[in-house]
Amino acid sequence: MGASCRTRASARPDRGWSVVTTPRPPRAGGSPDGSPGGGGLDPNRWRVLWVCLVTGFMTLLDVSIVNVALPSISSGLGASGSQLQWVVTGYAVVFGLALVPAGRLGDSFGRKKIFLVGLVLFALGSLACGLAPSPEALIAARIAQGLGAGVLNPQITAIINSEFRGAERGRAFGRFGATVGLSTAVGPLLGGVIITLVPWEESWRLVFLVNMPVAAVAFVLGLKLISDRASAERSRLDWVGTVLLAVAVGLVLGAVQEREVLGPLLVVVALVVAAASGWGFVRWERRYAAAGHLPLARPGLLKAPGFGPGVLLGSLYFGGFIAIFFTVTLYLQDALRYSALEAGLTQTPFALASAVAAPWAGRRVVAQGRHLVVRGLVAVITGLLGVIAVVELVAPAVGDGWTGLLLLVPFLVAGFGSGIVIGPNVNLSLANIDGRDAGSASGVFQTFQRVGSGIGLAVVSAVFLSVSGAGDPRDGLSAALGMSAALVLAALVVAVVDVRRSGGGDGSSAPPQDDDGEHPGARTSDGGRPRSAG
Repeated sequence: MGASCRTRASARPDRGWSVVTTPRPPRAGGSPDGSPGGGGLDPNRWRVLWVCLVTGFMTLLDVSIVNVALPSISSGLGASGSQLQWVVTGYAVVFGLALVPAGRLGDSFGRKKIFLVGLVLFALGSLACGLAPSPEALIAARIAQGLGAGVLNPQITAIINSEFRGAERGRAFGRFGATVGLSTAVGPLLGGVIITLVPWEESWRLVFLVNMPVAAVAFVLGLKLISDRASAERSRLDWVGTVLLAVAVGLVLGAVQEREVLGPLLVVVALVVAAASGWGFVRWERRYAAAGHLPLARPGLLKAPGFGPGVLLGSLYFGGFIAIFFTVTLYLQDALRYSALEAGLTQTPFALASAVAAPWAGRRVVAQGRHLVVRGLVAVITGLLGVIAVVELVAPAVGDGWTGLLLLVPFLVAGFGSGIVIGPNVNLSLANIDGRDAGSASGVFQTFQRVGSGIGLAVVSAVFLSVSGAGDPRDGLSAALGMSAALVLAALVVAVVDVRRSGGGDGSSAPPQDDDGEHPGARTSDGGRPRSAG
């Protein structure tokens, strides 16, 4: 194949992103699918991937699995309603706070080191949760557990992004997408199995202790398999930026999750202060970078091709996606008197379809790009409308007892669509990010995702509880799912706009690849390769 020229975006440490034109070399390695045939890739990369996926599954599972254990925790420890809320909120907020600083630490000091530190923190937090003698101790342990999860997750996506090239990266992120979908949907099911089937009055402790053997095996394998490559661009942590970002993210997540306790006035005040802190963070990062220091997030990061739209799309999608399982579980358990196990089983088709679709999508994302994500979003919206139709029209006609079975088909459709959305969107969003910034960019991406999840869950659950309290819970669920569908529709609009702006051909919005499998952002504007970020 002859050489050709291509215009592309490239990272500039001092000025954000610029556009340069460089020659396109012939395809290396001779791989017909575009995957690299060498180029210094880790021969253990697929084993490393499984270590990352299992670890990520464990941390994301703990977001949802604890919900079904809350009644048992309340009776076992005598926890109040507000304390139970902090068992959930403490994990979620600290998880979100740690993502960007931890991502930059991984870029600077090596992702293997930070991955293992995060894994140890998460494991110790899980152990402390399982042994907690009081509600206060459990909350503190959940905060430690959330810190470990927040340190781990940006390393996972950055490792995948740096260890794989070309079509292999698409397949790897496809499996990552399956992991995210499975962890979210399987949490209530696994929690229900543990609480229902284990003959122990404090079986809720096993919800946390089950992490220990998994974390131990992951630590040993991570220590052995993950490459320890640190960036030559090592720098001290930007503490001012960290504090400003923590205030912004913490106030947003805390306000939306504690809105009933705080009341409308304090929620508004918190959001205003969060906005001011976020504005201060952006200004500070620009000054910090201009002074020659390494910021938490390089100025102009959101302007990288595909990254800004991907961040917005992911935030909107997860705002609708996360709320689906919360509202459906509440409806099935409170209105239809399903057990925790039965409610979890009802949502299993979503998880299974997502697990099947994600690897399939990973093999096609290089060729189809954001077009593939558009199709997935359409499928999710179709599935949600199908759930509403079952709840409002079909179940009343045949009997509410059939609701769980009737949800099989729409959940399969929505789950298949979700599997097409999550992994490909991460892949496309990070495809043009300079290798030195992969951890930081992963942290930014996931922070927006968690903020979107928190806001979406707050809005959708408020709609559900408000409409249900005023009338029929059936109407509450339909209204809540309608709001979830609206958020997914907004994500669809972002995807369509990005596709149209990026070209128009079927593969135009796919991540451009150098023929050695390296993404364009991995070259600096002078044509050379950046120093390894590990």
